[in-house]
Amino acid sequence: MSTERRQVFAFSGILKPQPGGPPPGALLDFAISLTATTGGSRRLCYIATAVGDRQEAIDHYATRFAERDDVEFSFLRLFTQPNVPDVREHLLSQDVIVVEGGSVVNLIAVWRAHGLPEILGECWEAGVVLTGASAGSLCWHVGGPTDSFSDKLDPFTGGLAFLPYSNGVHDDLDDQPRRAAFRELVASGKLPAGYATEDGVGLLYAGTELRQAVTILPGRHAWHITPDGNGGYTEHAIVPRLIAADRG
Repeated sequence: MSTERRQVFAFSGILKPQPGGPPPGALLDFAISLTATTGGSRRLCYIATAVGDRQEAIDHYATRFAERDDVEFSFLRLFTQPNVPDVREHLLSQDVIVVEGGSVVNLIAVWRAHGLPEILGECWEAGVVLTGASAGSLCWHVGGPTDSFSDKLDPFTGGLAFLPYSNGVHDDLDDQPRRAAFRELVASGKLPAGYATEDGVGLLYAGTELRQAVTILPGRHAWHITPDGNGGYTEHAIVPRLIAADRG
Protein backbone atom coordinates (compact mmCIF):
# COMPACT_ATOMS: atom_id res chain seq x y z
CA MET A 1 0.00 0.00 0.00
CA SER A 2 1.27 3.48 -0.87
CA THR A 3 2.39 5.68 2.01
CA GLU A 4 2.09 8.81 -0.17
CA ARG A 5 0.00 11.31 1.79
CA ARG A 6 -0.61 13.78 -1.06
CA GLN A 7 -3.95 12.88 -2.63
CA VAL A 8 -6.06 14.43 -5.37
CA PHE A 9 -9.39 12.95 -6.44
CA ALA A 10 -10.46 14.55 -9.73
CA PHE A 11 -13.78 13.50 -11.22
CA SER A 12 -16.55 14.16 -13.71
CA GLY A 13 -20.00 14.63 -12.26
CA ILE A 14 -23.07 13.23 -13.98
CA LEU A 15 -24.48 15.79 -16.40
CA LYS A 16 -27.60 13.75 -17.14
CA PRO A 17 -28.70 11.92 -13.97
CA GLN A 18 -31.03 9.00 -14.58
CA PRO A 19 -33.99 8.01 -12.38
CA GLY A 20 -32.84 5.31 -10.02
CA GLY A 21 -29.19 6.13 -10.71
CA PRO A 22 -26.50 6.77 -8.11
CA PRO A 23 -26.93 9.82 -5.85
CA PRO A 24 -25.08 12.95 -6.98
CA GLY A 25 -22.85 13.05 -3.92
CA ALA A 26 -21.47 9.52 -4.27
CA LEU A 27 -18.11 10.51 -5.74
CA LEU A 28 -17.63 13.21 -3.11
CA ASP A 29 -18.34 10.63 -0.43
CA PHE A 30 -15.53 8.54 -1.88
CA ALA A 31 -13.21 11.55 -1.55
CA ILE A 32 -14.26 12.00 2.08
CA SER A 33 -13.47 8.33 2.73
CA LEU A 34 -9.85 8.97 1.70
CA THR A 35 -9.11 11.15 4.71
CA ALA A 36 -6.68 9.96 7.34
CA THR A 37 -9.15 10.71 10.14
CA THR A 38 -9.81 7.54 12.16
CA GLY A 39 -12.58 8.85 14.38
CA GLY A 40 -14.95 11.74 14.77
CA SER A 41 -16.04 14.04 11.99
CA ARG A 42 -14.11 15.06 8.89
CA ARG A 43 -13.56 18.77 8.33
CA LEU A 44 -14.65 19.69 4.81
CA CYS A 45 -14.29 23.10 3.17
CA TYR A 46 -16.25 23.91 0.03
CA ILE A 47 -14.84 26.51 -2.39
CA ALA A 48 -17.27 28.02 -4.90
CA THR A 49 -14.96 30.53 -6.59
CA ALA A 50 -15.63 29.05 -10.05
CA VAL A 51 -19.29 30.14 -9.83
CA GLY A 52 -18.47 33.54 -8.31
CA ASP A 53 -19.23 32.36 -4.75
CA ARG A 54 -22.92 32.11 -5.67
CA GLN A 55 -24.93 31.89 -2.46
CA GLU A 56 -27.27 29.19 -3.74
CA ALA A 57 -24.29 26.95 -4.47
CA ILE A 58 -22.99 27.42 -0.93
CA ASP A 59 -26.46 26.84 0.51
CA HIS A 60 -26.82 23.63 -1.51
CA TYR A 61 -23.70 22.12 0.04
CA ALA A 62 -24.52 23.43 3.50
CA THR A 63 -27.91 21.73 3.29
CA ARG A 64 -26.37 18.50 1.98
CA PHE A 65 -24.10 18.20 5.02
CA ALA A 66 -26.36 19.76 7.66
CA GLU A 67 -27.66 16.43 8.98
CA ARG A 68 -24.40 14.50 8.75
CA ASP A 69 -22.54 14.03 12.02
CA ASP A 70 -19.46 12.66 10.23
CA VAL A 71 -18.69 15.93 8.39
CA GLU A 72 -17.91 19.38 9.82
CA PHE A 73 -18.82 21.67 6.93
CA SER A 74 -17.37 25.08 6.15
CA PHE A 75 -16.91 27.19 3.05
CA LEU A 76 -14.42 29.70 1.73
CA ARG A 77 -15.83 32.78 0.04
CA LEU A 78 -13.44 35.19 -1.70
CA PHE A 79 -16.02 37.70 -3.04
CA THR A 80 -15.90 40.47 -2.06
CA GLN A 81 -13.31 39.54 0.56
CA PRO A 82 -12.45 36.30 2.36
CA ASN A 83 -15.07 35.21 4.88
CA VAL A 84 -12.46 33.74 7.25
CA PRO A 85 -9.82 35.81 9.08
CA ASP A 86 -6.88 33.63 7.96
CA VAL A 87 -7.35 31.69 4.72
CA ARG A 88 -4.16 29.67 5.10
CA GLU A 89 -4.93 28.62 8.66
CA HIS A 90 -8.48 27.67 7.76
CA LEU A 91 -7.57 25.54 4.75
CA LEU A 92 -4.68 23.80 6.48
CA SER A 93 -7.07 22.77 9.26
CA GLN A 94 -9.29 20.80 6.85
CA ASP A 95 -9.38 17.11 5.97
CA VAL A 96 -11.00 17.64 2.55
CA ILE A 97 -11.16 20.65 0.23
CA VAL A 98 -13.91 20.51 -2.42
CA VAL A 99 -13.74 22.82 -5.44
CA GLU A 100 -16.92 23.61 -7.38
CA GLY A 101 -17.17 23.43 -11.17
CA GLY A 102 -17.68 26.49 -13.33
CA SER A 103 -15.12 28.79 -14.94
CA VAL A 104 -11.64 27.36 -14.40
CA VAL A 105 -10.07 30.50 -15.93
CA ASN A 106 -11.79 32.85 -13.48
CA LEU A 107 -11.20 30.40 -10.64
CA ILE A 108 -7.44 30.40 -11.11
CA ALA A 109 -7.25 34.17 -11.65
CA VAL A 110 -9.03 34.90 -8.37
CA TRP A 111 -7.02 32.23 -6.55
CA ARG A 112 -3.76 33.75 -7.73
CA ALA A 113 -4.84 37.19 -6.54
CA HIS A 114 -5.44 35.76 -3.05
CA GLY A 115 -2.35 33.54 -2.88
CA LEU A 116 -4.30 30.28 -2.93
CA PRO A 117 -1.97 28.32 -5.26
CA GLU A 118 0.75 28.38 -2.62
CA ILE A 119 -1.68 27.70 0.23
CA LEU A 120 -3.32 24.78 -1.57
CA GLY A 121 0.13 23.41 -2.35
CA GLU A 122 0.84 23.42 1.39
CA CYS A 123 -2.48 21.67 2.01
CA TRP A 124 -1.64 18.99 -0.55
CA GLU A 125 1.78 18.42 1.03
CA ALA A 126 0.15 18.23 4.48
CA GLY A 127 -2.22 15.44 3.43
CA VAL A 128 -5.45 17.38 2.94
CA VAL A 129 -7.50 15.57 0.27
CA LEU A 130 -8.05 17.88 -2.73
CA THR A 131 -11.10 17.10 -4.84
CA GLY A 132 -13.68 18.49 -7.23
CA ALA A 133 -15.52 18.01 -10.51
CA SER A 134 -15.23 19.80 -13.86
CA ALA A 135 -13.26 23.02 -13.13
CA GLY A 136 -12.64 21.47 -9.70
CA SER A 137 -10.94 18.60 -11.55
CA LEU A 138 -9.04 20.60 -14.17
CA CYS A 139 -7.54 23.03 -11.66
CA TRP A 140 -5.14 20.51 -10.08
CA HIS A 141 -3.70 19.61 -13.51
CA VAL A 142 -1.77 21.66 -16.07
CA GLY A 143 -5.14 22.38 -17.68
CA GLY A 144 -7.56 21.08 -20.27
CA PRO A 145 -10.28 22.12 -22.71
CA THR A 146 -12.47 24.92 -21.38
CA ASP A 147 -15.43 27.01 -22.48
CA SER A 148 -14.48 29.74 -20.00
CA PHE A 149 -13.44 32.10 -22.81
CA SER A 150 -16.31 31.48 -25.24
CA ASP A 151 -18.79 28.86 -26.40
CA LYS A 152 -16.05 26.95 -28.19
CA LEU A 153 -13.55 24.74 -26.35
CA ASP A 154 -10.13 26.38 -26.03
CA PRO A 155 -6.94 25.04 -24.45
CA PHE A 156 -6.27 26.21 -20.89
CA THR A 157 -2.78 25.64 -19.49
CA GLY A 158 -2.82 27.88 -16.44
CA GLY A 159 -3.80 25.27 -13.86
CA LEU A 160 -1.98 24.69 -10.57
CA ALA A 161 -0.05 21.79 -12.18
CA PHE A 162 0.28 19.80 -8.98
CA LEU A 163 -0.39 16.96 -11.45
CA PRO A 164 1.82 17.34 -14.58
CA TYR A 165 -0.88 16.23 -17.02
CA SER A 166 -3.79 17.68 -18.93
CA ASN A 167 -7.30 16.68 -17.92
CA GLY A 168 -10.49 16.13 -19.86
CA VAL A 169 -13.88 15.99 -18.13
CA HIS A 170 -17.30 14.78 -19.34
CA ASP A 171 -15.41 12.65 -21.86
CA ASP A 172 -18.46 10.67 -22.97
CA LEU A 173 -18.96 8.97 -26.33
CA ASP A 174 -22.48 10.22 -26.93
CA ASP A 175 -22.84 13.78 -28.22
CA GLN A 176 -20.11 15.33 -26.06
CA PRO A 177 -17.77 17.73 -27.92
CA ARG A 178 -15.25 17.79 -25.07
CA ARG A 179 -14.11 14.26 -25.99
CA ALA A 180 -12.95 15.16 -29.50
CA ALA A 181 -11.61 18.56 -28.42
CA PHE A 182 -9.39 17.02 -25.73
CA ARG A 183 -7.85 14.54 -28.17
CA GLU A 184 -7.30 17.18 -30.85
CA LEU A 185 -5.59 19.53 -28.39
CA VAL A 186 -3.26 16.78 -27.13
CA ALA A 187 -2.50 15.69 -30.72
CA SER A 188 -1.59 19.26 -31.71
CA GLY A 189 0.62 19.81 -28.66
CA LYS A 190 -1.58 22.59 -27.32
CA LEU A 191 -2.14 20.41 -24.26
CA PRO A 192 0.28 17.87 -22.76
CA ALA A 193 -0.58 14.20 -22.48
CA GLY A 194 -3.19 13.53 -19.85
CA TYR A 195 -6.19 11.72 -18.46
CA ALA A 196 -9.88 12.05 -19.20
CA THR A 197 -12.95 10.85 -17.31
CA GLU A 198 -16.40 9.97 -18.54
CA ASP A 199 -19.33 11.08 -16.38
CA GLY A 200 -19.39 9.33 -13.02
CA VAL A 201 -15.67 8.45 -13.15
CA GLY A 202 -12.92 9.76 -10.88
CA LEU A 203 -9.12 9.62 -10.84
CA LEU A 204 -7.27 9.11 -7.58
CA TYR A 205 -3.69 10.37 -7.62
CA ALA A 206 -1.11 9.57 -4.96
CA GLY A 207 1.50 12.27 -5.30
CA THR A 208 1.78 12.79 -9.06
CA GLU A 209 1.04 9.17 -9.99
CA LEU A 210 -2.37 7.83 -10.92
CA ARG A 211 -3.23 5.24 -8.29
CA GLN A 212 -6.63 4.10 -9.57
CA ALA A 213 -9.80 5.09 -11.39
CA VAL A 214 -13.22 4.52 -9.83
CA THR A 215 -16.77 4.87 -11.12
CA ILE A 216 -20.31 4.97 -9.77
CA LEU A 217 -21.74 4.10 -13.19
CA PRO A 218 -21.10 0.64 -14.70
CA GLY A 219 -19.55 0.51 -18.14
CA ARG A 220 -17.81 3.90 -17.93
CA HIS A 221 -14.11 4.49 -18.50
CA ALA A 222 -11.18 6.78 -17.92
CA TRP A 223 -8.70 7.39 -20.74
CA HIS A 224 -4.98 8.09 -21.03
CA ILE A 225 -4.35 10.27 -24.10
CA THR A 226 -0.86 10.85 -25.51
CA PRO A 227 0.44 12.46 -28.74
CA ASP A 228 1.70 9.91 -31.27
CA GLY A 229 4.45 12.15 -32.67
CA ASN A 230 2.83 12.35 -36.09
CA GLY A 231 0.14 14.92 -35.42
CA GLY A 232 -2.28 12.41 -33.98
CA TYR A 233 -2.88 10.75 -30.65
CA THR A 234 -3.08 7.37 -28.98
CA GLU A 235 -5.62 6.48 -26.34
CA HIS A 236 -5.58 3.80 -23.70
CA ALA A 237 -8.79 2.85 -21.92
CA ILE A 238 -8.60 2.56 -18.13
CA VAL A 239 -11.30 0.34 -16.65
CA PRO A 240 -12.33 1.90 -13.33
CA ARG A 241 -13.32 0.05 -10.19
CA LEU A 242 -17.06 0.18 -9.55
CA ILE A 243 -17.75 1.58 -6.08
CA ALA A 244 -20.91 1.57 -4.05
CA ALA A 245 -22.96 4.74 -3.73
CA ASP A 246 -24.36 4.69 -0.20
CA ARG A 247 -25.20 8.34 0.38
CA GLY A 248 -27.02 11.15 -1.44
